[in-house]
Amino acid sequence: MSALVLRLAVTSFTPLAAQIREDIGFSSTIVGVFGMVPTAMFALFGLGTPLIVRWLGLEQTALLAMLMAGVGMLVRALVGDTLSLLALSALALAGMGIGNVVIPPLVKRYFSGRLALMSSMYIVAVQIGTIAPAFVAVPLADAFGWRVSIAVWALVGFAAAVPWIFVLAGNRSRGATPTVAAPPLAAPAGQSRGVAWRSPLGWGMVGMFGMTSMITYSMFTWIPKILGAAGASPAFGGSMVGLFAFTGLVGAIAAPTLCARMKNPFPIVVGCAVCFLVAFGGLLFAPMDAPILWIVLLGLGPSTFPMSLALINLRTRSHVGSSTLSGFTQGAGYTAACLGPVLFGVLYELSEGWVMSFGFLTLGVVVLLVAAYQACKPRMLEDSWPAAAEPEAALRYA
Repeated sequence: MSALVLRLAVTSFTPLAAQIREDIGFSSTIVGVFGMVPTAMFALFGLGTPLIVRWLGLEQTALLAMLMAGVGMLVRALVGDTLSLLALSALALAGMGIGNVVIPPLVKRYFSGRLALMSSMYIVAVQIGTIAPAFVAVPLADAFGWRVSIAVWALVGFAAAVPWIFVLAGNRSRGATPTVAAPPLAAPAGQSRGVAWRSPLGWGMVGMFGMTSMITYSMFTWIPKILGAAGASPAFGGSMVGLFAFTGLVGAIAAPTLCARMKNPFPIVVGCAVCFLVAFGGLLFAPMDAPILWIVLLGLGPSTFPMSLALINLRTRSHVGSSTLSGFTQGAGYTAACLGPVLFGVLYELSEGWVMSFGFLTLGVVVLLVAAYQACKPRMLEDSWPAAAEPEAALRYA
């Protein structure tokens, strides 16, 4: 249920951006800013969530994330100015950014023996939460107005908070609080807590995750505009955003299992890069000749996203390592990605065409390949951590 929430604020907004812009009044550049806010919030809270976890614990942090997402999505539908809309979207996306980070270590903690299965389940849930708003945003807005269309998803956020309340109540009744909050930030006995940024694996994960996110959020933001400029209707543009997200289900279902079974899954990344490049060429030179084909190929490219999420657990030995790698990968990765939607739009306006914009994304594919070569190598993050200088202290943490 939590995974369903993690993209709702993004794909419920982008198909309606033009309609909201006309009603509230903001420029095309602000559309790009709205496209940047998700990655900016995911970056900020990717880096900051470990501190929140240290204070609250994983389960309490998950509850906070769902409440922030619900409140932000609900209240932003009620405001009438651009600044408030941005701020409340940022609140909702901050909650989703926290959820991005805490779910992988929660999977590692509770389902360490079934990582491939549970990773597939939560990644599929993320994809469903991405797909549904994209397909129904425009029809809902046509029937009830854009405010209802973007507000209704707050119900999912509030519903996802309820199970965590029962989990926390159950933990307290069993006296389980000490084992809930402390372990995620404590190192295993005999080993100091390491950092991910000193490891080539960590930077490979950042590049793989960051470039995938940059391309994905650029496309979520600009697919309606690209197809609209070629003569497509707003409804068709919105449905293509939905198809883009729906195609990602293939990767969400297959990638974690393939990663778990392959010693080095880099060949999958090469296939994803080919899909990206063919789709870019189609959308640039013949967008309406075979738009469904281009969008399907474009949707297969980000299979490197569920691969990255699966590798967070497959390249770590414990939920300590998973939490460390998850925070660094998503924090630094989304930081690298957050300018993608804005730069894509700026390059379009400078060149009065899409050539420079797609050239920028092609460069991102090259970086993705180089980074994934490091991320996919069969090694563990904890192997780069030093042994604890004070084993007794490590034992006390354990």
